[in-house]
Amino acid sequence: MSEHFLIIYYPLRMDFTTSQTQGESDVVSQHFLYLKDLYDKKSVLMAGRVEDARFGLALLSVENDKQAQEIMEKDPAVAAKVFRGELLPFKLAIM
Repeated sequence: MSEHFLIIYYPLRMDFTTSQTQGESDVVSQHFLYLKDLYDKKSVLMAGRVEDARFGLALLSVENDKQAQEIMEKDPAVAAKVFRGELLPFKLAIM
């Protein structure tokens, strides 16, 4: 039985979308591909960000909290400290 977790991604600067460096942009591209791969493997159910880019979300379907933590920590944007990740257990009610 799968457990669900929510990762909230916070950029380290509020003006991130307008001031990111090429290196940060490359990391964000890697972050997208990482989440897309996990989506294809059914570990990510959905991912996206709010319109003003204050934060982004990824909803995980995984075996346990250790796997969820590992997914967050291995995310290229979190590992490179471009985004700060917050992991929360999530009670899925409707999907």
